[in-house]
This record gives sequence, C-alpha cells and structure tokens, in this order.
Amino acid sequence: MLKNLLEVLLGSNQQELNDEDEKIALAALCVRVAKSDNVYDPNEISSIDTELSQHFSMSVDDAAALRLQAEELENDAPDTVRFTRAIKEKIELGKRRAILETLWKITLADGKREAEEDSLIRLVSSLLGLTDVENAQARQKVMKK
Repeated sequence: MLKNLLEVLLGSNQQELNDEDEKIALAALCVRVAKSDNVYDPNEISSIDTELSQHFSMSVDDAAALRLQAEELENDAPDTVRFTRAIKEKIELGKRRAILETLWKITLADGKREAEEDSLIRLVSSLLGLTDVENAQARQKVMKK
C-alpha cells in the first residue's frame, strides 16, 4: 500500500489521490515536520493524533493507526522537496492552507519553537504553493489559540 502511494505521489501521471492516500500522505508530512528538530516528542505525537482525528473526522485510535502507517511512509519517502511538491500537485489550495495550520499546531505542541522546525515549515509552505505571509498568518492563528 505505501509503495503504491509513493508511486502515485511521485509518478509522472496526473492521477489524483484518493481519500485514503491523501490521509496517509498528509499524516506523513505531519510526522516529517515533527521529527525535523531530531526530537519526536510525545506531545507532538499526541498532537498529530489529535489533529488527524479532527482534520479527517475520525476517532483518535484510528488517527493513531494512521500515524503509525505515516511513520513508515515518512521513513521511505524521498526528500521533502519532491514529496511536498507531489502533494501540492494532487491537493487543492484550500486544503493546503489547512495543512499549514495543522503543521504549526504539531510543531508548537511541545511548547518550543525550534529553528529547524521553522525552516522546514517555511520550505513546506513554499513548496505547497503558499506565501510567507500565509505561513505567518497560519502560525499567528495557531499561537492565538
């Protein structure tokens, strides 16, 4: 299943992601951001589960199972640039903006804002076709909550 998803994401065809593939791809992106400071914090893991649960209207247990699959995909996925560009091509702009807010929630879940995480989210934002202003707005919106 994960190999097929990587082929869809990175293949040259214009095949759309189905709902399940979209879920696992976005969950893997969440995992990659959470790991970017080389500390995969339990608060970030819990935040991933919560955010996936809310974002996809699923139980927290189902979200945790999705995260476990995403950890495998994230480990096997190519560099962030190719992976994120592939997601950009397959997911509409409005959903990408929501993804950015989710990434900020996960990043800030451990109570720290690390330079590595900031840098990766800025790169991801750009690769998702979003501006620095949209990135800052997403971060500020999350920090106000």
